[in-house]
Amino acid sequence: MLVYDEDTAQASAPEIKAAAQPESAPASATSADATPLILLVDDEPGVLSSLRRLLRPTGYRVITAEGGAAALDMLSVYPVDLVISDMRMPGMNGAEFLARARERYPDIMRILLTGYSEVDSAVRAINEGGVYRYLNKPWDDQDLLLTVKHAIEQRTLACEARRLSELTQQQNETLQQLNAGLETQVLARTEEIRQTVMFLEGAQRDQKANFTNMVKVCASMIEMRCGAMARQSLRVADLARRIAIECGLTGLQVQDIFHAGLLHGIGKLSLPDALLNTSLDRLSAEQAQQFYQHPLRAQMVLTPVPQLEHVAQIIRHQYERFNGRGTPDRLAGSAIPIGARIVAVARDFEGLLTGEIIKDHVSGDQALEMVKAQSGLRYDPDVVVRFAAVLRQQGEVMPVRQISAAELREGMRLADDLLTRRGVLLITRDSIVSAHQVLQIRRFETHEDVPFAILVYAPLPNPTDAADVPPAA
Repeated sequence: MLVYDEDTAQASAPEIKAAAQPESAPASATSADATPLILLVDDEPGVLSSLRRLLRPTGYRVITAEGGAAALDMLSVYPVDLVISDMRMPGMNGAEFLARARERYPDIMRILLTGYSEVDSAVRAINEGGVYRYLNKPWDDQDLLLTVKHAIEQRTLACEARRLSELTQQQNETLQQLNAGLETQVLARTEEIRQTVMFLEGAQRDQKANFTNMVKVCASMIEMRCGAMARQSLRVADLARRIAIECGLTGLQVQDIFHAGLLHGIGKLSLPDALLNTSLDRLSAEQAQQFYQHPLRAQMVLTPVPQLEHVAQIIRHQYERFNGRGTPDRLAGSAIPIGARIVAVARDFEGLLTGEIIKDHVSGDQALEMVKAQSGLRYDPDVVVRFAAVLRQQGEVMPVRQISAAELREGMRLADDLLTRRGVLLITRDSIVSAHQVLQIRRFETHEDVPFAILVYAPLPNPTDAADVPPAA
C-alpha cells in the first residue's frame, strides 16, 4: 500500500502523482518542490501512522510504503530527499532495501529503524546501505526529529555543493570556449565600463553642481530676508573655502565648509526684523540670547538632508570659542569642528566689513587686526595664520595667463574656477593642480565641444633669467 500523509488514504503506484500535494501545501509546484520529501517504509501501518503524526508539524511532505519493493517503486516516481525504513520487514528487509536504494539513488539520505536485538544487522546496513544513522525502536521522538533535521540539512548542503560544483565546471568550460575571443571581449567590456564610469562621473558632477547652485539660491534668499548685502554669504563661503584649502583639507571637507559658509545664516530666517537690523555690539542680553539660537534652528532645518549632515554640524558650532567660552556646547580647541573654526573667522571678518558686528564699518586692515587680536581666545590661532596668508595672496598682484589642457602641469595654481562648457565645476580657484588632476582634465576635454580655457597664475620672472632672453628684433 502507498499512502501520502493521510491515515486512511491509499493509492496504487499510478495514482501516486495525484496524491503528491498535502492538503496544506500551496498550489504552486515550485513551493511544493522546495519542501523536503520523506519516504516512510514499514510493514506495520500503525508505525507509519505514528511517524506521520510525529513529522506532520515539521511541514515536511511525507509519503509511505508498506514494504521494500513498493518503496523502490515510489523512489522511481518521487524526488525523495530522505528514506526512513524499518529493519525487519517480510520479503525484503530494511538493510537489503537501503542497499538497493543506495545503488539506484545514491544522493538520498537513509535512516534505519531497528530493534535492540538487531544491532549487528544495523551495523552491516550502515556499511552496505550507506545508512546515515540508525535509531532503536521504540524511538525517542525528539531524537528522531533532530536526526531527520540534520539529515535534511546534510542533503541540502550536499545538493548545493554539487550545484555549485556543476556551475563552476560549466563556467570553466564557457571560459575555455571563449578564450579565443577573450581579448576582444575584455577590450569591449573595458570600453563599456569606461563609458559608464564617465557617464556616472558626469552625472555626479552635474548633481554636485546642481546641488551647489541650489545652496547658492538658498543663500540669496537668506540675504533677501535678512537685509544683508548682495553675495555676502558667497563671500563668506569663498573666503572659508580659501582658508580650508590653505589648511590642506580634503576636497570633501572644503566642499562642506563652502556650503556651510553659504548657509551659515539660514537660522536667521526665524529672527524678527528688529534683531536682524541691529549690530551684535548693540544687542541686549535677552536679544543676544535669542540671536545665538539661530545655529541650532539651522541644524534642525538641515537635518532631513543627508548630504548636509556635516554642514549642519559646522553651522551649529560656528559660535564656539577656542577658549571654551562659546555657545552652544562650550567646546574648546580642537574639539570644535575645523569647519566651524574656519567659518567663524570668515564670517566675522565679513561682518566687521559690513557692520554686522559693530555698527561702524571698518577697513580690511582694521578687521584683520581685530581678528588677530582674538587669536587663541575666540579663534583658532592656526586658522588665523592661514586666514592672514589668504588675505596676503589676495592682495598680491600676480600675472595670469591662459593655457590649454596640454600645457597644464602638476604644481600650477588656478587663477579661476575651471568649468566645463555646461558650467560644471571641475577644480576650484587657487587649487594646486596634482598630476592626477592633469590627466583627468585632459581626459574630460576630449569629450567637450571646445577646448578648456584654463587660467593659471604665472610666476613672476626671475631677474637672473633676463640675460637668457634674446633681445627683441
